[in-house]
Amino acid sequence: MTGEEIEAIVNGYHGDAFRILGPHSVRKKNGQPRWEVRAFLPQADSAVLRSAAGDTAMEKKHPQGFLVGCLDGEPAPYTLRIRLWDGWEVEIDDPYRYGPQISDSDLYLHTEGTLFEAWHTLGAHVVTSEGATGVRFAVWAPNAETVSLAGEFNEWDTRRHPMRKRNGGVWELFVPGLGQGTIYKYNVRSRFAGYQQMKADPYAFACETPPKSASVVWSHDHYAWQDGGWMEDRGKSDCLKGPMAAYEVHLESWMRGPMGHSLSYRELAVKLVAYVREMGYTHIELLPIMEYPFSGSWGYQVIGYFAPTSRFGTPDDFKFFVDACHQAGIGVIVDWVPAHFPKDAHGLVYFDGTALYEHSDPRKGEQKDWGTLVFNYGRNEVRSFLISNGMFWLKEYHIDGLRVDAVASMLYLDYSRNAGEWVPNQYGGNENLEAIEFIRRFNELAHSVPGAFTVAEESTAF
Repeated sequence: MTGEEIEAIVNGYHGDAFRILGPHSVRKKNGQPRWEVRAFLPQADSAVLRSAAGDTAMEKKHPQGFLVGCLDGEPAPYTLRIRLWDGWEVEIDDPYRYGPQISDSDLYLHTEGTLFEAWHTLGAHVVTSEGATGVRFAVWAPNAETVSLAGEFNEWDTRRHPMRKRNGGVWELFVPGLGQGTIYKYNVRSRFAGYQQMKADPYAFACETPPKSASVVWSHDHYAWQDGGWMEDRGKSDCLKGPMAAYEVHLESWMRGPMGHSLSYRELAVKLVAYVREMGYTHIELLPIMEYPFSGSWGYQVIGYFAPTSRFGTPDDFKFFVDACHQAGIGVIVDWVPAHFPKDAHGLVYFDGTALYEHSDPRKGEQKDWGTLVFNYGRNEVRSFLISNGMFWLKEYHIDGLRVDAVASMLYLDYSRNAGEWVPNQYGGNENLEAIEFIRRFNELAHSVPGAFTVAEESTAF
């Protein structure tokens, strides 16, 4: 460990923090085993290493808070007792004593583009590791020099929780002691052009209510569904052989409460469900309910693809709404937007300082009509993201059907483009072959969910 490496840690640009921080075996001159713990604790006036061997004062090796504590023997479990600058003392479990969290097989499938339930791997998950409960964070940013975790838990200090880089450019970190409700973002520092940006989690299950833009840790393990009868019957039926009447609704503008507020998911579970049932509709079709920053977009410019908008409540509240629909005999269709995404800085745009989710060539990557960016369907990890997202809503939220928005813009390379503004496919045609293959594979997997169906908003004769 050199002085340059310590400087890189305390200034937040070391690309392999686990090689420096945490427990490390060292040797005495006589060959006897010895180990030391290295920690970057800028919030600490001093710190003590606590283990079965007792308490050992840590030595400050850098004035900004790089501390080292040494013990004889081999590395063993420990905690850090920190004295803060205001005199308070806290005891923490060191994230850098934990090994890799994600399996090599999941990383391989993600890189291959066949991890079709990627939400179980990426994003933020409340887990238990080596007996400790905390949150495992994981994000894909292959061209990042460093990715660090920031939130209220570390005073939004982007230096204190650098993540571990794994195969395929996935960065991960297990932070013991955190739980549901933790607010966080990723600070992504690119290898190119000095780019650095705070990003929301693409796989976050919940988000702050706009105009706030951070991600929120949420667990899908708590809600107890009551729609077993509906789901069983749905799996035995063929929706194409019966009548269907869908009531299309934008939740934010459908009805207001007495004080002018938007109805919550749980209020809608009463009022909207009763109205739709009385009117004789078989399904409710929701304009996009995935988190979106600008209400004027009606939800069609999505930022949080895995998070129901927090405008109307929590993820469990939205499950309650879907559950109430099913118990009332009403199916739920959700508008899904895999065609494009907005340019908001905390979103997918230039996620790691490069065109990661979008095309780098604006003739392929920009939808000028809507001021948005087009997904790169030819990239394995992007296909995994989008297909996983469709499967997520069908499986985790019991959605009955996905109405795929703006399909024509996906199918044709020259959609809303003049001559010279688009690039032909390998055969010289205007069909987007990568998007067509993506749609085909998505449909195959979506229809493997019993009773689920898809609908295309398709304005051409493809």
